Amino acid sequence: MAKAEYILDAEGKAIGRVASEVAVLLGGKTTPDFERNLVSALTVKIINASKVKVINDKLTKRYHKHYTGMPGGLIKTSLATTAAKKGYSELIRMAVAGMLPNNKLKPIRLKNLIISE
Repeated sequence: MAKAEYILDAEGKAIGRVASEVAVLLGGKTTPDFERNLVSALTVKIINASKVKVINDKLTKRYHKHYTGMPGGLIKTSLATTAAKKGYSELIRMAVAGMLPNNKLKPIRLKNLIISE
């Protein structure tokens, strides 16, 4: 099977809208040979990730949480901090990862995602 590539322009779209579309594509549900236990041969490429539409309140009021496992080890990082350090591509990648099912195929499917600023 040949590897297909799907290009998605994120300019002017909300992060969640882009992420949900990408999650469906990476899951392989748009292909005629869909099987739940296999990774599709589709590569999704997102262009113009830095031009995605984000409301300013969401950048400061939304957080990504990470627990280190130690007492008092809850780390909260705002979207603005993540966007400043790693770029908007990381925000999109985290949103897509949250919409994919948590199983052994998740990291393999995320490798088929290419995001360019």
